Amino acid sequence: MSDDRLASVAELLADPYARSILAAASEAPVDAATLADRLEADLSTVYRRLEALEEHDLVRSTVKPRSDGHHYSVYRTRLRRVTVDLEDGEYHVAVEREPSTDPADRLTDLFEEIR
Repeated sequence: MSDDRLASVAELLADPYARSILAAASEAPVDAATLADRLEADLSTVYRRLEALEEHDLVRSTVKPRSDGHHYSVYRTRLRRVTVDLEDGEYHVAVEREPSTDPADRLTDLFEEIR
């Protein structure tokens, strides 16, 4: 993991809203409005954190249809574990993610590993 990416993930994980979102979305898929209620946060704050968490592939969104023909997104935590090792003066960070059960997501993950 590059130093810039490490700093971004560390900063994100230091944020109490991001940590609360990760914890809530690890129990079951949850929508942004529910997260905002649970965290007693503005919806815009929750969406900003979700965007950053998705950017680092720590949560994944899924679009769900509603009975009125509209749709909404639910979020599920992918983060399983972060480990930091210090060896010979260098930090090595590993982010372990939950494997996806969605075939399209699995193909995307495989492609990302190859790149």
